[in-house]
Amino acid sequence: MFTDLSPMKLLTIAIVAMFVFGPEKLPEFIRNATGVLHKVRAFADSARQDIRSELGPEFKDFEFEDLHPKTFVRKHMLDGDGLAGLEEIRNALDPRPELEEVATVVHDTADREVGTVSLTKDAPAEQHTRHAFDPDAT
Repeated sequence: MFTDLSPMKLLTIAIVAMFVFGPEKLPEFIRNATGVLHKVRAFADSARQDIRSELGPEFKDFEFEDLHPKTFVRKHMLDGDGLAGLEEIRNALDPRPELEEVATVVHDTADREVGTVSLTKDAPAEQHTRHAFDPDAT
């Protein structure tokens, strides 16, 4: 809750509290605030114990922190050294093997039908016959 407070922020809060409550009432306010915090924590602990006792003995190791979605997923997906099944999911969703198979089929088909193509400048270009057409007819 207060983990993101830096020492400078805490010092600023203490100085503001000193000005607001005064040096003579500040200790009394701190005692009252800590008393309220203790009562709230005791109430929360008793509520947790009541819920655990009502759930029965099969839920005796139930932790309320496990209800947080991130904790729930992490607890049920983690398996010893990593995520269980993550490698299978990653392999199932990887399109590379299918793409490589299609690429080899295309290359093999193109090589059989066309043959080898020389990309050097010295290779003679094929003569294409031009079809005569009437530009007014189109």
